[in-house]
Amino acid sequence: MNSKISKWNFKSFLWHAVFLSLAANFMDVNTVVPSMILKLGGNSIHLGFLTTIMIGGASFMQLIFSFALSNEAYKKKWLLLGINVRVITLFLLAALFFFSPQLSNTFTFVSLFVLITIFSFSGSFANISYIDMNGKVIDAKERKHFFSLKQFLSSFGLIISALVARHLLKITEFPENYSLLFLLAGGLLFIASFGFYAIKELVPSTNKRRRFKDFFVQMPVEIRQNANLKNYLFIINFLGIGISLLPFVILLAKKQFDFTASMVGNFVLYSTIGMLIGSLTLYFLAKKFSYKRVLIVDVFIGASLPIAALLLSNNEFLYQGIFIMAGIFASTYKISVNGMLIEISNNENRTFYAGISGAGNIFTMIFPIIAGVFISYFGFTWVFIFMSLSMLSSIYFIRKLNCQ
Repeated sequence: MNSKISKWNFKSFLWHAVFLSLAANFMDVNTVVPSMILKLGGNSIHLGFLTTIMIGGASFMQLIFSFALSNEAYKKKWLLLGINVRVITLFLLAALFFFSPQLSNTFTFVSLFVLITIFSFSGSFANISYIDMNGKVIDAKERKHFFSLKQFLSSFGLIISALVARHLLKITEFPENYSLLFLLAGGLLFIASFGFYAIKELVPSTNKRRRFKDFFVQMPVEIRQNANLKNYLFIINFLGIGISLLPFVILLAKKQFDFTASMVGNFVLYSTIGMLIGSLTLYFLAKKFSYKRVLIVDVFIGASLPIAALLLSNNEFLYQGIFIMAGIFASTYKISVNGMLIEISNNENRTFYAGISGAGNIFTMIFPIIAGVFISYFGFTWVFIFMSLSMLSSIYFIRKLNCQ
């Protein structure tokens, strides 16, 4: 690839990343959205169902979307379509909360679930094109630098948005505060999309799978033939459930402490501080770290989080520190699994692999709703212990990976 074009695309992707980071905490699926559900009177089952949609359902839809997009040589217009749908959905969420005092609780609750589903699925749709384009339009030797620099710059945007979100949650009452958050998120995501408009996509994706049956049948064949892909799927299933932990940590906080808007703001801020620590660490170690070593560290961080939540559930001050560690886990885990997926794939199969990674993430997909049901009947202890043990089991598959 022409180095000038690669650098231009590098900067275009960074533009999107920076403004997305400014929007991220206004629409955060791990803190803001679960807190919003609880404010509306939701319980652990509602929370589990919503988390399944946001994390598991969105991942599964990558299979459908990857099939549809695998026949498209150029992905830019589809990436923009996904982003624009998310922008519109955020504005609709802002309007829903603004007018919610005049609406019935049932209508508000159902509309919220529908809009969150559209938002999550459109993000999944956009992510297929994002992964494919990122692998094509930026030189391979620049990718690790890109992911580290992206997370580094994004962290400052996340800190700014966390402070603003915390302030808005404190100075305005529910539901106006959430309406403002989604309005700001929509505006900033719209500005972030300018970066994608600027991308120069010159290299086509050459692999085509026209029939869904063939596309689906080829999945197990591909998994059997590629040991790295198989181990990767086990990792995102077992270690990936750590991403779905925070909504339940927030639910436990609601039951144990005075669940105020100020506390929600602190959760957003502390998780963002953790993400900053994690991303800065990887940025400065970009030439030294390997994805395998980072994931090994993530196993121990992730496995300790549920246990820490149980042990600190009677200490409000220390309990909030869990969100710092959760932020470190989330940022380093996402950098590693995204980078690893690109490393074990190529321009011909990257879209297909992205679909497999989404559809193959079955355990993470169904776990939140199961956890929500079990928590409602048996409490938090056994569910949290199970999560910890599941994350620890991923060490075996990480060690088997053959990844630079």
